[in-house]
Amino acid sequence: MRAINLNGFGGPEVMEWTTAPAPAPGHGEVLIEVAAAGVNRADLLQRQGFYPPPAGASEIIGLEVSGVIAELGDGVHDWQVGDRVCALLSGGGYAERVVVAATQVLAVPDGLDLGAAAGLPEVAATVWSNLVTTAGLHAGQLVLIHGGGSGIGTHAIQLAVTRGARVAVTAGSQQKLERCKELGASVLINYRDDDFVARIRAEESGAGGPGADIILDNMGAAYLPRNVEALARHGHLVVIGMQGGVSGELNLAALLGKWGSIHANNVRNRPATGNHSKATIIADLKRHVWPLIADGTIVPVIHAEIPIEDAPEAHRMLDSAETFGKVILRVREI
Repeated sequence: MRAINLNGFGGPEVMEWTTAPAPAPGHGEVLIEVAAAGVNRADLLQRQGFYPPPAGASEIIGLEVSGVIAELGDGVHDWQVGDRVCALLSGGGYAERVVVAATQVLAVPDGLDLGAAAGLPEVAATVWSNLVTTAGLHAGQLVLIHGGGSGIGTHAIQLAVTRGARVAVTAGSQQKLERCKELGASVLINYRDDDFVARIRAEESGAGGPGADIILDNMGAAYLPRNVEALARHGHLVVIGMQGGVSGELNLAALLGKWGSIHANNVRNRPATGNHSKATIIADLKRHVWPLIADGTIVPVIHAEIPIEDAPEAHRMLDSAETFGKVILRVREI
């Protein structure tokens, strides 16, 4: 089997398309012949040595794939060899084959290209578990999504709109903001020119006061004080990234005054089964999100699809301010 291996930690050049041990499915697992893998911000952090895989997970980078089931492990009854699927992983996606718990597998809707499907599991799981499960997203709320042009952002806009929310986004260019508007965002904030706090405080929350009911934040420390300021009363700040640093100052009086809450979540380190598990999230996606993808209400937004051998270029592209939506690595045609 071939896979992307690291010859050390550092820039994109440390990734090499070379041989790796072939995986075999254990009890409750399936083996997937990989067609494509999604590229995520966590992949860049792992490549740099800042985000190691959970204990027992593959050391190979990659948190989501699409492909065809090639083999079933013992105890798997809901899938068949040959099924077109995509899957949420804890690692191992940048490879020709990967094993994953059957409970983390989703059927690819008819008519959806496997390349596009590879960009769905991680973003859909992240957005659902944070906006809906954690923050309780519902109709009438004002939701602020930082990084509206990212893979997470483009999916979050669409999901929030389908659930009756009003969506505000930040992005670094007017072009990106216009594309976010096409996806359903109605409050467009260029973070290079505008004070997002002032813009959001000028909007009315679902509770009737100023500010955002939910903020989905990929920046972390750099935005922490201003995010609290932008919250409406009873608002929820959900931190899913640390692009702006890991340590910031929190004004507890400001948070208390709003009866607000701050949550910090990721998907990768959740347990496979049980409460708050990957299996639970995938079950929710099957029930609530996959029908919207199947009928085209929510669409994967793909910036580019690149051969797996050019993974370093894919990582450079994801880091570019010009990228809108997901970057996909194509492993093989299926």
